[in-house]
Amino acid sequence: MNKAKSLEFIKKYTMIIVLIVVTVFFAWQTNGNILLPMSISSLISQNAYVFILATGMLLCILTGGNIDLSVGSVVCFVGAIGAVLMVEMNVNMWVAILVMILVGTLIGAFQGFWIAFVRIPPFIVTLAGMLAFRGLSNVVLDGMTVSIKECTAFVNLFGGGADCYIPDFFGNGPINITCILAGVVAAVIYVLMQFKGRATKVKKGYEVEKFGVMIARVIVIVAVIIALSISLAMHKGIPSVLIWVLVVIMVYGYITSNTTVGRYFYAVGGNEKATRLSGINTDKVYFLAYTNMGFLAALAGMVTIARLTSAQPTYGQNYEMDAIGSCFIGGASAYGGIGTVPGVIIGAVLMGIINLGMSLMGVDQNWQKVVKGLVLLAAVIFDVVSKRGGKLMAKN
Repeated sequence: MNKAKSLEFIKKYTMIIVLIVVTVFFAWQTNGNILLPMSISSLISQNAYVFILATGMLLCILTGGNIDLSVGSVVCFVGAIGAVLMVEMNVNMWVAILVMILVGTLIGAFQGFWIAFVRIPPFIVTLAGMLAFRGLSNVVLDGMTVSIKECTAFVNLFGGGADCYIPDFFGNGPINITCILAGVVAAVIYVLMQFKGRATKVKKGYEVEKFGVMIARVIVIVAVIIALSISLAMHKGIPSVLIWVLVVIMVYGYITSNTTVGRYFYAVGGNEKATRLSGINTDKVYFLAYTNMGFLAALAGMVTIARLTSAQPTYGQNYEMDAIGSCFIGGASAYGGIGTVPGVIIGAVLMGIINLGMSLMGVDQNWQKVVKGLVLLAAVIFDVVSKRGGKLMAKN
């Protein structure tokens, strides 16, 4: 492998390499505690909202580096509405879920209207939303905490609490066989999708990576899937919330890579003027991105109150920063038009491992924020510098 190919390989897989290095470092510093089945299960449960919000945030960023600062407040507001409906008004759970989804989507559409059709900068619109919906959350909850512990069906459905795991349908032994089988099935599906995708590209005459490289990548990912399933099986099995996360990842991964709508997001971020001249309604693309963000914020709100079994006016703080950070760390460009769902998930996992690792090491919360900020800055610097051909300073 020559120097140019080596640099290209490192650039392509930088975040995966960093993820491995960081995991090894924290495994060393925590005496392997971060790799325990209980820690991995906690990593999934505690960061489920990040996976969901970051996936939606990616679509906003693809349109030109735009972000949504309001998602944390929307998560809190939607969760507050749901808790009040189910607990204080005794509304049926399914009706409450429908209302929460509708409210979140309408909020996204409301903000999307001003951004897409009135052309107010997304930063201003979503900053206003961040303040407004945080205040409305306090109004709905009257500044108090509303417990939803009695809403066990809702808590179990959205993966909250300590016992929200997919049951073992093949026994109650020390190893959850259902979890193992689920991992094997997921690995097989992944392998089949990779080979089918490669065959389709070859048939259409698209450029594909070398067969040996693809095989190596597939083997590594399959090994990770199997190892993860074994680790979870040794604890309690598959957390219920993982199902929601996987659904979001698969649906949006397919949309962004295999649909015309998905290509529109990349086109707008690459060159909005050229995209408009080609006949694509770019206003609708912006509107869809922010409406979808509201929908996923509603889902994240349900996941959040289910995990914490309550709704509080302070929930959702800094959620937007976690989502934005995961996108940029995962390879999304600060200029838009570049980024993938798998990359965002890698970024979210990296953020989660840093949080969990520093918590297990007993690092102060303030220093954790410092580290996360520096990691985010480093990721954006890497993106900007790589676009300049490795030059740190911009030409005048």
